[in-house]
Amino acid sequence: MAINDIYTDGIASGWDVRDASGLTAPTTLEADVVIIGSGAGGGTTAEILASAGLKVLLIEEGPLKTSANFKDMSEARAYAELYQEGSGRTTSDGAITVLQGRSVGGTTTVNWTSSFRTPEGTLKHWAEAHGVKGWGLEESKPWFDERSERLGIAPWAAAPNANNAVLQKGCEKLGWEWHAIPRNVRGCWNSGYCGFGCPVNAKQSMLVATIPAALAKGATLVHHLSVRKLQFSGSRITGLDCAALDAACLNPSGVAVSVRAKHVVLAGGAINNPALLLRSGVPDPHGRIGKRTCIHPVVFSYALMPEQVDGWYGAPQSIASDHFQWQGDFDQAPGFKLEVPPIYPALIAALFGRSGQALADNIARMPQLNVALALLRDGFHADSQGGEVRIDGAGNPVFDYALTDYLFRGFKQALLRMTEAQFAGGAAQVMPAHLGAQWANSWVAARQQIETLDYKPFRLAVGTAHLMGGCAMGEDARTAVVRSDGSHHQLENLSIIDGSVFPTSIGANPQLSIYALAARNATGLAQRLKPSVT
Repeated sequence: MAINDIYTDGIASGWDVRDASGLTAPTTLEADVVIIGSGAGGGTTAEILASAGLKVLLIEEGPLKTSANFKDMSEARAYAELYQEGSGRTTSDGAITVLQGRSVGGTTTVNWTSSFRTPEGTLKHWAEAHGVKGWGLEESKPWFDERSERLGIAPWAAAPNANNAVLQKGCEKLGWEWHAIPRNVRGCWNSGYCGFGCPVNAKQSMLVATIPAALAKGATLVHHLSVRKLQFSGSRITGLDCAALDAACLNPSGVAVSVRAKHVVLAGGAINNPALLLRSGVPDPHGRIGKRTCIHPVVFSYALMPEQVDGWYGAPQSIASDHFQWQGDFDQAPGFKLEVPPIYPALIAALFGRSGQALADNIARMPQLNVALALLRDGFHADSQGGEVRIDGAGNPVFDYALTDYLFRGFKQALLRMTEAQFAGGAAQVMPAHLGAQWANSWVAARQQIETLDYKPFRLAVGTAHLMGGCAMGEDARTAVVRSDGSHHQLENLSIIDGSVFPTSIGANPQLSIYALAARNATGLAQRLKPSVT
């Protein structure tokens, strides 16, 4: 079946899409609202503001890549083109791998489609501990409902692939809670290559859903454009200084771009937003920018199954368990959610952390491999305060994140539970993703091994694809960067609308939480702005 490329057809019909790498002379752009970043927050905001009749300029640092580019379903191509730093982004010490999108649509273009509502426990914590107002369970429900309808989000109804089925079977045998994962898809082909860009436009990413809708309403999209500094005077932003990037989207082309807009929306994510604010020297009287940048630290466990798994086929994530999310002694260790990742060769090779014959032997068994992951909550305890974003001498973001004893205790508990579930799910052998681990033939042997492993950075494979905080929301300017509606505490024509406003991690894959909060705050912003620009 031939799939029409949305952007080829749209640009032919008159969409205003500009590639800044083709600019040859300094340029000035003007709009009612400029949105910096085109992911879950920026893409949602662009559609809502453009639909309200505002002149919207959407800026993306990364390239425009569409279904026409995704047909090869190539892992190597995707990491190079669609991820921050060619998928090489890490914490400042290199101990945690950070997977984050960098193209039109942001991380929504490359994520695995898991779409969870913010847990009630998280919403309550935000209200009680961080002064967030108007975003409780009942207040948020209409926005979650609306975004779920807009983006086709519903529990995956097809049978899980063999990789996810191991988690389901293990949970059932052990009596643990499990559930089907809601996914933002329409007409999904169940191919399993979501992380490389959907070649059939089934994933309802911002690339496919909201950005085309905004362009059809008259918005302008400029890609290959890096925003370097916000200019401000008193309490207002007066302009943006931007640099066009070269065609490879790696280096400045030498062409400067200035932007003038009545209102500015930051939606570049929990690392890039704080870095831009710090580069710009915006008011930060209480030193909150970049603080409490939270992640879901993720650890992994491998299992060899007696049957063929082929975990690269089928919906990447369709089964999850919250059994250990909200029960346990959280003064000792954080709660965690259990899921599985897809089993792609380069991704799994990196997780193994080995080389030579040992790596070759493990990769050769990949068709029989199941992998479980646990994503730990961050930001809910005095010993779990997230990390901090700062900038280096060139103004580039640096993400400091310390792996504490509190987290290592959580990692140990997560490895124990994942291993237990894998054996209950029928595994023949199990091995934690730790450089000191070996394949274990029984749950008893695995448990003994996990208890004696050394829990240190670089020994245990730790990654994250979920970045939150750094520009926390709350009504008290002493502890928050923006108010609960996303408006900046000090600059009257600046809003931040994405996951960087979360005061903590959420305890689940965050894209739907960003969609819902962005829809609420963008709708409010449109109502405030429209009288002033008409």
